[in-house]
Amino acid sequence: MENMNPLDEHERKVIIEFCHLLEKSKQLFNGLRELPQYGHKQWHSYFGRTFDVYTKLWKFQQKHRCILDSKYGLKRWQIGEIASKIGQLYYHFYLRTSNTGYLNEAYSFYYAIRGRCYYTKASKEDKCELMVKKLRYYARFIVVCLLLKKLKLVRDLIKELDRQIIDYGITYDPDDQMEWALVVDEVKAFIQMEPVITVLHPDNYPVTLSHRLSPLTTPPVERNSNMSLVLHEILIIGSNSQQVKFSELTIDMYRMLQTLEREATGEIHQIYDDSPRQKFTSTPNAPNNKGYYLENGRNKPLNPHKYLLYKPSPSQLLVYLASGCLDLPLYGALLIYISSDGQIVQPPKNSEDGGYDAGGLITTSKNDIYRESNRDSKAPTTTKHKESHCLHPGDLFPFTRRPLFLIIDSDNSYVFQNLPQLFGQPLVVLMSPAEFPAPFRDRGERGSLFTLFLHSPLSAFCYFCQIHELHLVHWDRAQNYIDTFMAEASQLVTRSRLGNRYMPFMGDDFLRLLVLRFIFCEVIIRTHRAFEHHPCHTRAAPPLPEELLGHPALFHIVMDLASHLQVRHHFQDPNAPAAPPANRE
Repeated sequence: MENMNPLDEHERKVIIEFCHLLEKSKQLFNGLRELPQYGHKQWHSYFGRTFDVYTKLWKFQQKHRCILDSKYGLKRWQIGEIASKIGQLYYHFYLRTSNTGYLNEAYSFYYAIRGRCYYTKASKEDKCELMVKKLRYYARFIVVCLLLKKLKLVRDLIKELDRQIIDYGITYDPDDQMEWALVVDEVKAFIQMEPVITVLHPDNYPVTLSHRLSPLTTPPVERNSNMSLVLHEILIIGSNSQQVKFSELTIDMYRMLQTLEREATGEIHQIYDDSPRQKFTSTPNAPNNKGYYLENGRNKPLNPHKYLLYKPSPSQLLVYLASGCLDLPLYGALLIYISSDGQIVQPPKNSEDGGYDAGGLITTSKNDIYRESNRDSKAPTTTKHKESHCLHPGDLFPFTRRPLFLIIDSDNSYVFQNLPQLFGQPLVVLMSPAEFPAPFRDRGERGSLFTLFLHSPLSAFCYFCQIHELHLVHWDRAQNYIDTFMAEASQLVTRSRLGNRYMPFMGDDFLRLLVLRFIFCEVIIRTHRAFEHHPCHTRAAPPLPEELLGHPALFHIVMDLASHLQVRHHFQDPNAPAAPPANRE
């Protein structure tokens, strides 16, 4: 506190109360870091208390700004620090709830910090730690803008962050300047690699596409009494060693994160008057067992809760899995999505242990595995022991006690096809091709084609057909063909002989969408000429029936789509006569 002038009693009370709220808010905010990152109940109540204190602090400094400026010496960067922490709280609550309204609120706070230049004089304070806070603010703002697809602003922020890092290095000569430069390089690579196709507006500028679920993109379904489950818990795991990443978010994770979210239907509150909502709430009411909450007397679907895990150890992964299962309500389902390098081993002859003998997925860093293997070079190698740093199919056996939907995107995905239904609970496994033909093999940093099909089927289709730019009118028309395919496939699935392993999941919008996009991916693979002599296809457990995947109606929709985009030559026609010899006139 700076005693700039003598204080009267009111001013003294204002400053004491401000200091009390500031200290309490810092204690609560730091306490959030010490809570386990899994589970709901403890975190939710603690978070609510933290947000309430920050709400009081923010309003208090607004109401008494004149006194705090003149008598306490409140600096603009201190206001920015409070606003930045409120933005962080909103962002982390978005991660916990998947409610994109909170993501928009985080953006609003970060945007206000930049617009009101709260951190402008941070570099003149001669405090290295203050500059680090400013750099972290930029990094967090960039993540939020990436998730909201505000790419023009991302590019502007990268330029600003670049300049700030240079100033940081000149002023303080810090040891971590190279690490910050690497952050900038990562986000530059991320925004360069992520776009698959450029969609042009009639005025010739790129259109930003949203791939979140909305009423317009939700495929219809003929509901029946067997469709009982609602997706409640999601684990998104990214461990692919080749993909570019930013802030522990690989491209595949980024795409799945957006695929498994609904667009926000309304704002949480207005931010532009600098005041957060008077009372913070996570949802209008607590969800019921079927995954809905009551708002204005109507049932509205609840976004599932997600965990994002970048290169977790198997032990960490299993802890989050156990927590997800524990938090499932009666009608809840758990989705596990894994994008990972595979650990491929040759199973021994006469193997009786299908859960561990065929290898698994390298969820942690490959380097960790190599270091562990080479720690004692004199140790004898043996086939009796399994790789402890890998996730094996057998590791998931205990979690089949609850309804489980599993997506494996890996070059060793097929080892999960025989996951047993030990406890009679619904269980579905969708697996990527183990490899792609040569023309599609070198995506590497750009992410998996299989995940791209699940994220944006039309983008994946265009990539398969070497379409890199499309006008909006053609994109919209092509998307109508995709929607027609999904509606037709939805009818075929619900009327087919799939039994009780798919039907319970088909009532959930997200899980139904994933199944239908998986079918679209397989139909494209079956008809695309690049796969004509290639053995690798998707696999599903239980297997999807041949009469579904080879249904003429689905094939004809794909051909209509190909004709619309003038790429019909990329596809085979099983009903067409054989082509004449090449030397025949």
